[in-house]
Amino acid sequence: MPFSDYQTALVTGASSGIGAAVVERLAREGLTVHALARSAEPLQALAAKTGCIPHAIDVTDRAALRALTDEVAFDILVNNAGVDRPKKFLEADESDIDLLVDVNLRAVLHLCRMVVPGMAARDRGHVVNISSIAGNYNFGGNSTYHATKAGVAMLSNQLRIDTFGRRVRVTEICPGRVATDIFAHVHGDSPEIRERFLDGFELPNAGDIADAIAFAIAAPVSMNIGHMEITPTLQVMGGLQTARPATAGGDPEAQ
Repeated sequence: MPFSDYQTALVTGASSGIGAAVVERLAREGLTVHALARSAEPLQALAAKTGCIPHAIDVTDRAALRALTDEVAFDILVNNAGVDRPKKFLEADESDIDLLVDVNLRAVLHLCRMVVPGMAARDRGHVVNISSIAGNYNFGGNSTYHATKAGVAMLSNQLRIDTFGRRVRVTEICPGRVATDIFAHVHGDSPEIRERFLDGFELPNAGDIADAIAFAIAAPVSMNIGHMEITPTLQVMGGLQTARPATAGGDPEAQ
């Protein structure tokens, strides 16, 4: 559907990074964009810049989400809000697991529950779930994050089945490393963190992801772009390790 077929959009995690870039991109298309995030101050700045409607709401606040979705019929839903607490599952913390499940998966499920039935009834709508390559590939130290993003990937597939026969399109966006402030949020803002994740790498930026989302939304009504992996050209997933048995009191030696 061209953008002209849509009027309203809801973007979560909109205060910075990919979320803010998506708000800007959709606002340029003339949509009424509702930007949702916990932090009021950056949302107000984004509203002044783009004309979006800010909502200082935590995505885990189900009552506030229900009040908003009851008030506005959204044509586009962009589930972008997410958190991470990188940790091997052998060292998993109870509160970290609950936080990641609540924000990365439970909030997505409930927002889809609140918004998608209206899309189906109107025979018009587009859900964009921003997951991660972590939903499809394994790498160390992020077990709960992988599990929640895999859940979003399966939900995206199931939504198409549950809305079959209606013009509700579902797109899962799976970014790899993107040049945003997510690394500072997760690991702390320091020269060491910037050098580890950003400095010297050729990375897509938040605007590039927003442009990819706009491409999927603007596709003809006869076409659903279901899954997009967006990684740096100089990034690959996968690898092979074989471990020697751990010595007494030691860790396995991987090669």
